Amino acid sequence: MPNFYLTTPIYYVNDLPHIGHIYTTVVADTLARYRRLVGDEVYFSTGTDEHGVNILKIAESKGVTPQQQADRVVSRYHDLWRQLGISHSDFIRTTEARHHRAVAEIIRRIEANGDLYLAKHEGWYCASCETFYTEREIGAARMCPVHESPTELQSEENVFFRLSKYQDRLLAWYAQSGSVEPESRRNEVRRFVESGLRDLSVSRANLAWGVPFPGHDGQTVYVWLEALTNYLSVLGFGGDDQTLFETFWQGSESTRVHMVGKDILRFHAVYWPAFLMAAGLPLPTTVYAHGWWLRDDKKISKSVGNAVRLDELLTHFGADPVRYFLLREMAFGQDASFSDEAFVDRFNSDLANDLGNTLSRLVKLSSKAFDGKTPPESCSNNSVKDTAEPAIAAYRDAMEEYAFHKALRSLWRILAEVNQYLVSKEPWKKLKEDIVDDAVSRVLWNGLEGVRLVATGLLPFMPTMAAQVLKAVGVDSENVDAGALAWGGLPLSVPLPEKRTLFPRIDKAAFLAGETKPPVSQAEKEDSNMISIDDFFKIRLEVANVLGAERIPKSRKLIKLEVEVGEERRTVVAGIAEAYEAEELIGKQVVIVTNLEPVKLMGVESQGMVLAASVDGKPVLVHPGAEVPSGTQVR
Repeated sequence: MPNFYLTTPIYYVNDLPHIGHIYTTVVADTLARYRRLVGDEVYFSTGTDEHGVNILKIAESKGVTPQQQADRVVSRYHDLWRQLGISHSDFIRTTEARHHRAVAEIIRRIEANGDLYLAKHEGWYCASCETFYTEREIGAARMCPVHESPTELQSEENVFFRLSKYQDRLLAWYAQSGSVEPESRRNEVRRFVESGLRDLSVSRANLAWGVPFPGHDGQTVYVWLEALTNYLSVLGFGGDDQTLFETFWQGSESTRVHMVGKDILRFHAVYWPAFLMAAGLPLPTTVYAHGWWLRDDKKISKSVGNAVRLDELLTHFGADPVRYFLLREMAFGQDASFSDEAFVDRFNSDLANDLGNTLSRLVKLSSKAFDGKTPPESCSNNSVKDTAEPAIAAYRDAMEEYAFHKALRSLWRILAEVNQYLVSKEPWKKLKEDIVDDAVSRVLWNGLEGVRLVATGLLPFMPTMAAQVLKAVGVDSENVDAGALAWGGLPLSVPLPEKRTLFPRIDKAAFLAGETKPPVSQAEKEDSNMISIDDFFKIRLEVANVLGAERIPKSRKLIKLEVEVGEERRTVVAGIAEAYEAEELIGKQVVIVTNLEPVKLMGVESQGMVLAASVDGKPVLVHPGAEVPSGTQVR
């Protein structure tokens, strides 16, 4: 069984957790859960960085000790990680004795390698990130490039690390695929190292709150050498029992991944691997730097005054919708903008409508048809399976690449196909006539199986709600493994629990107006297919001119249309061949949905959907009552 070691940064205890801390930890938790799902032995670490002059100053301003300040903030982290369902294996604090032992051991190894020396240190210091910067980095304004706050010229005698010695070895490491991701960040640190490395001060003089530097009275270990060592101390490095360290860091079968924000990439991708090289220890497999959450084009920060209402979202809508939004909205590695409106739209569209209503419809129909049970007959030859199998393969590829938004998009392709499949098969018509045959069983089983696959893929993202979706379709989520990501896992004729609404819609106007009541469910109404006016206006209907048409070979129903929509040309595949000859459609005007994701049908990519009524199972195209310009919107 492969070993997978995963870490978040350790978070500074100068203030309570914010969206950046939450995002990194949710991402790491999702990856840890996925690796467990596919069979890896996972060790997932997070924790807090509790030393430094900033903590000392904050504690003094509040009339408490630095340890009391740290304890107060750490308790909030524990509460929040429980609320978010974070499944970390351990939580490391830099005030723990095990951490101090590890710091002493890595310094012993670095010193034994001849890479430490005493020298006078002068530079422009940012107290917020506890880092010295060159004049080139801070510019004429002498401002910290990360915090945009003034730096201060400082001078003292410190212990130095021979960072310059490792320039070539670092560049060789960057040449390895996957060492630093995404590639844009790898190029960024490569350029920094190629510009020339200076030796690094790794101690501070006369700092009362920190780890004493072994063998150097009056010096404490510089925060980045000390804090980064947490990735080893949490595994027992330097202690009596180093089993975890030997398994997850030194083991040849171990993958070691650090998840960090892009603002601390240099420390993790330059300083940390150089420390490890000097100590004779293996390097991380991957340092992955994600982007920032922005508001008004600025990094979200309490100091800037643009913090988001995450506590409020968690209280009223639960952890899983927040987790879903964070992972679906940001392309991992890039920046993304946060807004309350985007959260509501994503919740109502993706969760309440696409997942919630699809689940509700299928469970309702199956319960009615089969006395409260799943269908008794399965099927292995249908369009849902044809869509689901490549979608699950794409999901797995995306998870391996840490492209979480792409993984979710792949799952939603299955939901889209389930809905189209149900509309085409119309099982409710037979049920209204009390006809419950094998065909109805297969159709409903296929739909429920599609939802089961989606819920299985969602387990790492939404562990609580995905398990409830699985339960709603008759599956025990406790024993789910990688095999569940294959077609055919829905059990036959097992009881379905009583129907309940898992994703009630949010009243958007009320929420944005500051009314934070729990969402009111439209889906709880008798007809769970009702949608809001907001959802309807998301559908873009436009008039199109048919320029060309031809039947698709080997298909009984499909015609390929070449259409003009305004100044744009598109290919649209329509299931109308049983009612229309291709030639008679040329020159006609039709109405199409223009904002659907493209989908391949019989090898042809369809870039929209033609509207048609269904009369006795035969399609009847919808045409404008009079000729109008192509591209005219239908409302």
